[in-house]
Amino acid sequence: MKQRAFKEQVFKLLFRAEFYNENTKEELLEQLPFYFESGDLTVSEEDRAKIQERLVGILDHLPEIDAQIASKLQNWAPERIGKVELAVIRMTAYELQNDTETPVGVIINDAVEIAKKFGQDGAGKFVNGVLASFVKDRES
Repeated sequence: MKQRAFKEQVFKLLFRAEFYNENTKEELLEQLPFYFESGDLTVSEEDRAKIQERLVGILDHLPEIDAQIASKLQNWAPERIGKVELAVIRMTAYELQNDTETPVGVIINDAVEIAKKFGQDGAGKFVNGVLASFVKDRES
């Protein structure tokens, strides 16, 4: 599976998490087999394991990720962020902290493209702006 397709699957699952209660991780993990069997999605066992690993990593660190996001927002309340944009930012914040092999520009570009594809008008610009703060802090 190509990297962008992988990220899109992680994004879709993370987006779904917004509609569950506090037992999100357990509920999502229980439903993963059904998710992978539905629709036109063809995912190898290896890719399924990687997607699940990334999803669990993000969900396990969600409070820290959300605190970081809140600290990057200027004159903007985290609750006002659209669910699509929030899922993309969460996924990418985690990736920026944990992926040392992929160039930062590629990580950000993938996030912006996913936001454009699934979000509202201007989602790509908003995501890019928030993630630029993460990159600044990473380079400092």
